[in-house]
Amino acid sequence: MPQLTEPQNEEQQLLDKLRPSRIILPVLIGLSVVGFMFWRSYQPGDLAPLANAKPAWLLLMLVILVARDAGYVYRIRYLTEKVLSWRAALDVIMIWEFSSCVLPSAVGGTAVAPVLLHKEGIPLGKSVAYIMATAMLDNLYYVLAVPLVVLIGGDALYPHEALQGGLVATLRIGFIASYVFVTVYALLMLYAIFINPQSVKRLLVRLFSLRGLRRFRNKAYKMGNELVLASAQLRGNGWGYWLRAALSTAFVWTARYLVIGCLIAAFIDITWPDFWLIFGRNLTYKVILLIAITPGGAGIAEGAFPTFFGKFIGTPTMTNFMVLLYRILTYYLYLVLGAIFLPRWITRIFGKRKAVEVMAS
Repeated sequence: MPQLTEPQNEEQQLLDKLRPSRIILPVLIGLSVVGFMFWRSYQPGDLAPLANAKPAWLLLMLVILVARDAGYVYRIRYLTEKVLSWRAALDVIMIWEFSSCVLPSAVGGTAVAPVLLHKEGIPLGKSVAYIMATAMLDNLYYVLAVPLVVLIGGDALYPHEALQGGLVATLRIGFIASYVFVTVYALLMLYAIFINPQSVKRLLVRLFSLRGLRRFRNKAYKMGNELVLASAQLRGNGWGYWLRAALSTAFVWTARYLVIGCLIAAFIDITWPDFWLIFGRNLTYKVILLIAITPGGAGIAEGAFPTFFGKFIGTPTMTNFMVLLYRILTYYLYLVLGAIFLPRWITRIFGKRKAVEVMAS
């Protein structure tokens, strides 16, 4: 009997997280914030740059968006050693993106990704290992990219023009702290997967046995077990496997950070140094999104955008239009795609009846 109950609970938890009704709250929050920003700052004539749109930059931006998603599909298919078909890989990525939009940013799609892979026929242990590999690679990209953008942008990575000195200092501290945390986490995962998972497991259990951290001990123990399992599943893969995974990771995250620069360049004349500074500011902007407690960072992402990128755009009204367009392309689009892919996936995995039940909830 327990063997039947556990998968059923797993399925129900997954479907609860992906309820279509979860779309409503982030849409209301995000559009309310953008609407308020327009109401507060709108001036006639401020949207004049729209008439000078550059088709080449718009086309490049769309190509980057499509290429980014294609890169994600490629990466998950090859990380899972081609167990996923191209269609299954596309379904997984679209629903993963959808879940990132409807769950808090700190949780993201990682909370449902192992179950998605498991439902595609991959054993749960391997599913967890593959998702931990993506997390490790994503974090390593951030660890390597930050020194590069700091070298390029320096102190200009922080929006001095929009924040007072105390807030800039707070942002700098948050950025450095997040970088240190991500670096330690990535190196621990790297050490655990390739060298000694048991020692990392013991370290986590001992660390979270300290007073004040004991309530997280069970989660630390579970993570330690997952690292041991991930190491057993992944350590035997050759250099070709990891090279392909690393290059596809670098590709998708670079494409992700290029979108805002392409969007601004499509309407505003900017220099190449500014374009790469915008790329760098994406990494400091990400710190705000990492601590967002709203689904998909709704409201917080919109509100913080002018602080980081407003100086490159000009008027507040034009900046608010850029916010709206950026979120349509990188957030609301995936809510729509999720509403398309989700019922198809549930029908394929669980049957038509379950799809009707979930879509009606």
